[in-house]
Amino acid sequence: MISYFCKMLFKDIIGQTTAKSNLIKQVRDNRISHAQLICGQEGWGGLALALAYAQYIGCENKKDNDSCGTCSSCIKYNKFAHPDLHFVYPVATNKKVSSAPVSEHYIDEWRAFFSQQKYFTLQQWFECIQIENKQGNISVNESQEIIKKLNLKSYEGNYKIVIIWYPEKMNVAAANKLLKNLEEPSDKTLFLLVAQNTDALLKTILSRTQLIKLHRIAEQDLVQYLTTVYSLSIDQSKKIAQQCDGDMIKLVEMLDQEKAEDSNTDLFKNWMRLCFKFKGGELVNFAEEIASLGREKQKQFLNYAQYMIRQCMLLNYQTNSLLRISAEEADFIKNFAPFIHEKNILQLTEELNTANFHIERNANPKILFMDLSIKVNALLSIKSQ
Repeated sequence: MISYFCKMLFKDIIGQTTAKSNLIKQVRDNRISHAQLICGQEGWGGLALALAYAQYIGCENKKDNDSCGTCSSCIKYNKFAHPDLHFVYPVATNKKVSSAPVSEHYIDEWRAFFSQQKYFTLQQWFECIQIENKQGNISVNESQEIIKKLNLKSYEGNYKIVIIWYPEKMNVAAANKLLKNLEEPSDKTLFLLVAQNTDALLKTILSRTQLIKLHRIAEQDLVQYLTTVYSLSIDQSKKIAQQCDGDMIKLVEMLDQEKAEDSNTDLFKNWMRLCFKFKGGELVNFAEEIASLGREKQKQFLNYAQYMIRQCMLLNYQTNSLLRISAEEADFIKNFAPFIHEKNILQLTEELNTANFHIERNANPKILFMDLSIKVNALLSIKSQ
């Protein structure tokens, strides 16, 4: 049997101090709500937090603010092998599973994937299980599997815990089948739903769960993480922490590409000049160049572009103490910043966000960046007065 191991104590979760304190208090006060909805963006740590909470509940030697990490229960949680812990996540058919897929079919892939990183996107998970362009979901078959497992007696006499990642992907039939269990669960049964967007959930699901709202990870928590774990300087850490905007997935992406910053700076400078002058032929060449970089680097470039746009506005408002830029970047935005102002920054940011969204969903990058360049040209042409 393949062995997986992933420490998931509260202390291993970056930031989210308030949420962690509230969850710990629930356990210490013996007031655990049977159905809880942890909501926040993928990079804010909701899934990791749910697992740390589940481990704390099962821990045999609880500390005041964390699991012991060494008891029999904690060891099983670290190996994703606790018999009373059940994971549910979106899946679809692939070469291995040809019909009626449920989470159990992919449990080995899930354990291996989750043990390698605490923070990841839905798209990265889909790439791991190689479902190609199919839309993964949580089907009614999954709900039947959950009910079947919860009807079994707890193996170790503690809570039976179901962690549902991306409950937004439950179809209506699946959600409706779970409603009775969410409303009237069997004794010592806990549902932890980890969502990114409550608007995409059925109101009947929302009404049956206690909401735990997460927030962007605080800049000081990210700086401490970078200086402690990666031994970066304070200045380097602050720049990365601000650029990743409280999102650990963005932070990891930035750390994974040490040389990307210089190339992104040159690429961004060239792109803005081409957009401003609207050199059609050269913009076509630019679109072809960036299309050849691959989807992850394209996303990193778009994130970097948003970061530079924000730096321009900070410079315009003379909040120089908040700037996090290199000397080369400073030379460029000194001349470029006047073209970024209150009449176009929101639209520029929205267009970059939209482009990032479509890149995630395998849009044609040549067409996307050419279309985006045309829109950026129009927005840069807007006068501030």
